[in-house]
Amino acid sequence: MSDRDIDAANGPWLTIVGMGDNGLESLSAEGQALIWQAETLVLGERLEAVIDGSSLPGLKRILTWGAGFRETLDEILKLRGTPVTVLATGDPMHFGIGATLRRYVAAEEMYILPSPSAFSLAASRLGWPLQSVAQISLHGRPLAFLHRHVLPRARILALTSDASTVEQAAALLVNRGFGASVMHVLEHIGGLQERIVTLTARQILEHQPEFSDFNTLAIDCAADGPLLSPVPGLPDEAFLHDGQMTKREVRAVTLAKLQPFPNALLWDVGAGCGSIAIEWMRTGMGTRAIAIEAKPERLTMLRENAVALGVPDLEIVEGVAPAALAGLRRPDVIFIGGGITGEGLFETCWSALDVGGLLVANAVTLEGEAKLIELRTLYGGDLARLQVARAAPVGRYCGWKSLMPVTIWSVVKGEAA
Repeated sequence: MSDRDIDAANGPWLTIVGMGDNGLESLSAEGQALIWQAETLVLGERLEAVIDGSSLPGLKRILTWGAGFRETLDEILKLRGTPVTVLATGDPMHFGIGATLRRYVAAEEMYILPSPSAFSLAASRLGWPLQSVAQISLHGRPLAFLHRHVLPRARILALTSDASTVEQAAALLVNRGFGASVMHVLEHIGGLQERIVTLTARQILEHQPEFSDFNTLAIDCAADGPLLSPVPGLPDEAFLHDGQMTKREVRAVTLAKLQPFPNALLWDVGAGCGSIAIEWMRTGMGTRAIAIEAKPERLTMLRENAVALGVPDLEIVEGVAPAALAGLRRPDVIFIGGGITGEGLFETCWSALDVGGLLVANAVTLEGEAKLIELRTLYGGDLARLQVARAAPVGRYCGWKSLMPVTIWSVVKGEAA
């Protein structure tokens, strides 16, 4: 493959080569040849330092991402049909530039030659089976993404932006009650300057050691703090709320009715504090959600809950449905947590679903329940009524305190609908 011809009409013109910490020396003969035959080479800031002083081929052009992603991407796309090679670190398709460029360039136009990823190298040093480890990126992303993976006995591998990410992650762990967690900082892994520093999160905050900016972070979680499981049904106190929220037991049943699946998009209409949308996204599998809420005080709680519970990428839309639904990406699943009696709300949501889409609606008022019964008569689906009672003090004793009953309607849009 090293001597392959790049035919713009029939084959790849964009090549992405993953490289290790020791620069060009880490590349195979094929990788070296792909760089030498490029007319344009694209580098990231980290790789500029890695290949500094290397003997690069005579190129027509060198581009860097430092000019801005959109600007550099536009330049690359203008060169479509000429040999362009992008240098990346590790595996370009694992939280890398290859996965990003794939959004703009067809697979048949690309040739990707990976090196071992930082995750693979870290796992090999620590003896961690990769299939049992959470693999995330905190490089250029909110640290809040770490929250949802912080669980007792969990192991996490994370790409970082620089040395500051390590201290920030240690502070997050300590604040969550996970200060005893062991943090392995793997610097320049796979390179000549490789070093592994192992300390607890609490020790990192106490001693504030210096780390290289080029590092991968491994966390072996140990906890005295509360368990926030990825299984739906978080404690009500895990959320900031004003009392008007889908309670824990009802929320668990509602999420079961919503049936999260990989990469599915949920509309949470009348999201309140965001408990349904947040738990939907915490199930993993690339699930996405748009939370629609009108009240400013609830929007504030919603945003804070999304960050604290590890889904800062939750999309939040301020406004009153159904008007606020205009122009949103089409959902796979819709949840209506309140306001089902509102004029045009159900009709707008129903028309937004494709055939096979799922709608779930909850009601606590008699009027809302009557509307769900009417809709079931017209559209079919399943209707359930959930009554929850919680033990509570009664004088010196304990008794059952009933919560308001909730009626849940779930329906799949059919061909004739």
